[in-house]
Amino acid sequence: MWQFDYPWVVLLLPLPWLAYRYLGAYREAHSALRVPFFAAMSRAIGQQPGSPGAGGGRWQLLLNLLVWALVMAACARPVWVEQAIEHEQPIRDMMLAIDISQSMQTQDYTDANGAQSDRLTAVKGVVRDFIAQRKDDRIGLIVFGTGAYPQAPFTLDHASLEVLLDEVGIGMAGPNTALGDAIGLSIKLFEKAKEQEKVLILLTDGNDTASAITPAHAAQLARQQGVVVHTIGIGDPQASGEAKVDLAALQGIAKATGGRFFRADDRQALQAVYATLDQITPHKVKTLSHQPKRDLFWLPLGAALLLLVLSHTLAALFSRFSPQRQPSVQSGR
Repeated sequence: MWQFDYPWVVLLLPLPWLAYRYLGAYREAHSALRVPFFAAMSRAIGQQPGSPGAGGGRWQLLLNLLVWALVMAACARPVWVEQAIEHEQPIRDMMLAIDISQSMQTQDYTDANGAQSDRLTAVKGVVRDFIAQRKDDRIGLIVFGTGAYPQAPFTLDHASLEVLLDEVGIGMAGPNTALGDAIGLSIKLFEKAKEQEKVLILLTDGNDTASAITPAHAAQLARQQGVVVHTIGIGDPQASGEAKVDLAALQGIAKATGGRFFRADDRQALQAVYATLDQITPHKVKTLSHQPKRDLFWLPLGAALLLLVLSHTLAALFSRFSPQRQPSVQSGR
């Protein structure tokens, strides 16, 4: 559809009439020769004195009014409004923090075929499916062992994210578990995020033994920054050393940040955890709409110029090819 961006310009349409109505007539003085016998001379040559007035007649007045209306229509800026263009933009940033310490090589999980696999392999398979279902979220990846490292920044390119996930290996970040540092690194990465909703999914099978910041303190910082932390414990709480998962610490982290704690003893339980996460963090997408406009002011403006050119051209041709008439005599009295 089309519309005028400046419809108030229509109020200027009566301006010529107001000028004609309230402004005085334009008068111009000329030198003249007074002839006492002017009436007798005009009778002798058989011509009547002409009356002075503006040339062009009524058609010229109509033409001027039409050109004025077209110019005002161009000034009102007519535009053609095209169909709205919608753009979907995610409103959530989600970070996955995965433990790749030495204890993740324990083979107490089964794959889809029922064969034994290590914990990290099982985690990769389930996380890969989870990423595929979160197409509208910007997802990042942190891996941690003795230290915490960003493996992938927040991105909507989930295909590249899965490639980077596949490249993660056990022990790449060291044999220990820096749980608090992983939360601290995620907070730092979330500082650059533009979205309001910030979710961290923390998966570990051990207790914190290598962090520069305690998990409890890191959880308090996360809460202050508006980061919700969901924790997943997949280790054995009865084990010792690095292989012992501190379920109480994970529960405390989740509670302090408004998240939830999950326990995943096998692959099926791990899949159920991510299915639950899909339910408590539903897809949210912000839709932006834009309606392009095409200017049409050149149409009335071009029509006005064309009318002026045609009128002057026809007037010139008419005066050139019309029969020559004797000049009229105007009275100078």
